[in-house]
Amino acid sequence: MDERPETELISIPATPRASTPEILTPSGQRSPRPPSKEAKSSTAWTPTSFISPRFLSPIGTPMKRVLINMKGYLEEVGHLTKLNPQDAWLPITESRNGNAHYAAFHNLNAGVGFQALVLPVAFAFLGWSWGILSLTIAYCWQLYTLWVLVQLHEAVPGKRYNRYVELAQAAFGERLGVWLALFPTVYLSAGTATALILIGGETMKLFFQIVCGPLCSSNPLTTVEWYLVFTSLCIVLSQLPNLNSIAGLSLVGAITAITYSTMVWVLSISQQRPPSISYEPIFLPSSAASVFSVLNALGIVAFAFRGHNLVLEIQATMPSTFKHPAHVPMWKGAKVAYFFIAMCLFPIAVGGFWAYGNLMPSGGILNALYGFHSHDIPRGLLALTFLLVVFNCLSSFQIYSMPVFDSFEASYISRTNRPCSSGFGQDFGFSMGSSLSS
Repeated sequence: MDERPETELISIPATPRASTPEILTPSGQRSPRPPSKEAKSSTAWTPTSFISPRFLSPIGTPMKRVLINMKGYLEEVGHLTKLNPQDAWLPITESRNGNAHYAAFHNLNAGVGFQALVLPVAFAFLGWSWGILSLTIAYCWQLYTLWVLVQLHEAVPGKRYNRYVELAQAAFGERLGVWLALFPTVYLSAGTATALILIGGETMKLFFQIVCGPLCSSNPLTTVEWYLVFTSLCIVLSQLPNLNSIAGLSLVGAITAITYSTMVWVLSISQQRPPSISYEPIFLPSSAASVFSVLNALGIVAFAFRGHNLVLEIQATMPSTFKHPAHVPMWKGAKVAYFFIAMCLFPIAVGGFWAYGNLMPSGGILNALYGFHSHDIPRGLLALTFLLVVFNCLSSFQIYSMPVFDSFEASYISRTNRPCSSGFGQDFGFSMGSSLSS
């Protein structure tokens, strides 16, 4: 049986092959034409594809220029990033003109607070070696996890995880992620804001006592009334519309945090130490109490490092493109902020424990300074220290309340499809202050 010749792919229209030329005879039959010199010199080429090589490489063609221009445009403006239209109504993502300076202000304002004033209490139970070791490990772990969060913000091309809830949804699913992340983030932000009201109100009361002295002791305000005064100030400042608009407040909070942290430990080590001071770790009678006291001290060290619940939100306020991603200015600002955070936390812990030892009261170095040296330090310096703490609490309240505002407004917008009214911050602040006073 004769084998069928293998078919060959040719181009359209068909062209005569130079290797087998044909001529037409007078009888009408076709016969091979004698080979010519041109046919011998030319090489045969059989196309293997219907696609022209000119189409595969349009170098210098208008199509190539259009593709290059379109690619540059998409890389410049980040057009491929999927944006939620409702983000323009929410306080965290309403403004996206942040930069590395804003990131440094926000991270420093969120990272240093009243929790740092309690670090010497942990050293009283841990001692020098374990106290410094635990503080160093906690700082390194905080910096590493911060870097991880900064990278996860844009881990998927075309998608920005602007909030913890969105990152949890990507990790655990839509419904489970909301249940796992929404309540802890709101609880942490609202709890920190409540603690700031307590610390701010009590510090305002101490500032008033230092400034007025015995002249204003006839009918002073109660502690609850000072809470309401501090809450009223927070309500006034909460009228700023979005996270970028409080960058000035974050700068004030960062400056006041660095200033009062430095003043507290400098004033403490400049005074004479108590005569019965000791640097031996405090041991309680029972072993169970000693174990729990050590665990409590480690919790105090961990409690001093804060601000992770705001990393994604701070990075969401920055513009991001393929050429200029948001993680670059965010990491620059975070490194500067955590350098100053280390300059605040370590001197407070080491200097406070050196100045007071295991006589450190449970309220922290600020209470120790007021209790041991209220008559030795000029009232002006002491009052300035307490006033700086009040300013820092006011500015920290705004940035820690922003995720709560954003979560509540997102729930309202998803139901009504319209932006929230400007009085939402007033209602939140007033309800929180009323719950504290009741």
